[in-house]
Amino acid sequence: MEFFEEKFTQINFVQEGFQRADYENCVFQNCQMQALDLRQSKFINCEFDSCDMTNVQLLNTSFQEVYFVNCKLVGFPFQNANPFLFEVKFEKCNLRLASFYKQNIKKTTFSESKLEEVDFSEANLMGSSFKECALNGAIFDRTNLEKVDFSTSFGIAFDPEKNQIKKAKFSKENVVGLLQKYNIEIS
Repeated sequence: MEFFEEKFTQINFVQEGFQRADYENCVFQNCQMQALDLRQSKFINCEFDSCDMTNVQLLNTSFQEVYFVNCKLVGFPFQNANPFLFEVKFEKCNLRLASFYKQNIKKTTFSESKLEEVDFSEANLMGSSFKECALNGAIFDRTNLEKVDFSTSFGIAFDPEKNQIKKAKFSKENVVGLLQKYNIEIS
């Protein structure tokens, strides 16, 4: 099944059920989608605005040029998404406990979002930007962070020796999190 240029507004998909399909140029606004099974669905050039997508299930789900704004994406397993043409953008979202493990998300924009305890292990974030994001407890392990802009974000703490950080940007205040492993006092 395919949906093209459809707008889904204030639908509680948890009660009404969700149709696994291909969605192209669609908008989902104020929808309840918690714990839905989105396996094998395809979202191309879609927008999710003010949707609750906590704990959804993904397996080979495609996100191609998908924009999330004001969404609750707690525990979102992006690592299970189809990597082919994977492209997402986030603004004012809650991505707490989400996972991008091993996902290729080069040049991704995260803006004014909560990224607390998000797993970015082994992900490729080259050229991405984190604008005014909370990164407390976010996991960066063997992550490609080359040319990533962290300059306006906070709560950043990771081991620079375990990540690629060439030409990454940090503010003076948030660079302290890169020294955390040394257990030193900075005054």
